[in-house]
Amino acid sequence: MKGFERKNQLFSLCGLNCGLCPIFLGKHCGGCGNGNQSCGIAKCSLEHGKIEYCYECESYPCEKYRYIDKYDSFITHKRQKADLKMIQDIGVEQYNLQQREKMQILSHLLANYNDGRRKNFFCVAVNLLELSELQEAMKQIQQNDELSVLSVKEQCSYIVDILQKIADRRNIELKLVKK
Repeated sequence: MKGFERKNQLFSLCGLNCGLCPIFLGKHCGGCGNGNQSCGIAKCSLEHGKIEYCYECESYPCEKYRYIDKYDSFITHKRQKADLKMIQDIGVEQYNLQQREKMQILSHLLANYNDGRRKNFFCVAVNLLELSELQEAMKQIQQNDELSVLSVKEQCSYIVDILQKIADRRNIELKLVKK
């Protein structure tokens, strides 16, 4: 989108965690307003003085946020508002540090435990679970000495089970919600 520029490539102005998105990870996304389709929120940013994050706008939360977390696209939208609040509370630098650690965890999961069918599951799980919960999961994985003798499919099932149990404790559904 002409005139729109985003400084933070890990987090979009609307609250999506781009660094944890399967489309972004696959290098199939140009980012807000630079991808295959125009972004209404990027256009809105330009109209409101090129704000970097929606929470900076005097109209936030506006009508665009009314049902923003009801359905997902290729990335989960369930934490958009909460993540905007978090970045507002702790600051961009601290938030990005956490996101980079989540990206490392996601990268490790995809490189070592993806049976070819779990990319979206891992992206959703890393997006929705807290960093401390993901660290707990990684600790469990690293402490399992028998994991290396399992097939890739069995390893993947084991990892999915760990993440699912953590999500179940918090009543989080680890799947995209489509229209």
